[in-house]
Amino acid sequence: MSVQTTDAEPRRGKTRSWVIIGLVVLGVGLMVVVFAGRFGIDVSYVSSPLIGTEGPSLEMEYLDRPETLKTDDLLGEVVVMNFWASWCGPCRLEHPVLVEASQRYADKGVRFVGVLHQDEPDRGSAFLDELGWGVDYDYVIGEGSGASIEYGIYGIPETFVIDRDGIIAVKITGIVTTVSLTAAIEAVLAGS
Repeated sequence: MSVQTTDAEPRRGKTRSWVIIGLVVLGVGLMVVVFAGRFGIDVSYVSSPLIGTEGPSLEMEYLDRPETLKTDDLLGEVVVMNFWASWCGPCRLEHPVLVEASQRYADKGVRFVGVLHQDEPDRGSAFLDELGWGVDYDYVIGEGSGASIEYGIYGIPETFVIDRDGIIAVKITGIVTTVSLTAAIEAVLAGS
């Protein structure tokens, strides 16, 4: 007995191939549409309801001297405000980047403020004694100032870049890198 094939079987195979190719093309197209908005954007930059709002008016004690820093006194400067702690492993990794950037931008009207978050001042000082105190860098104690609540801190490190008018322009979660921090500062200095 012989098996007969019809012309319909080869056509079904071709149709099936075209359907698979079409589905693959459609899938790739959907991925491009979904992810296109994020290409070229540092994933550590996050949206926040604080972006575009005025930074909170705070008064925080300095870590290394018996004075206070008033954030209202920082108007006119670009401020990089970093929340950190001695017990935070990622804070240890990003510390050299922040210190180097504070030196690089010292003469460009950029002020660095390190806010010690949920930590003992003695431990914060020991951390800085070990890893280095930044020059032209203000270290303050966040505890009791309301800074963590006002900035909505939910995990550290978190870094904010605030423009000369006191408006929060950028929020970076996680470890800042030279690239992410420089890009954020340069964008704010350029007014964007």
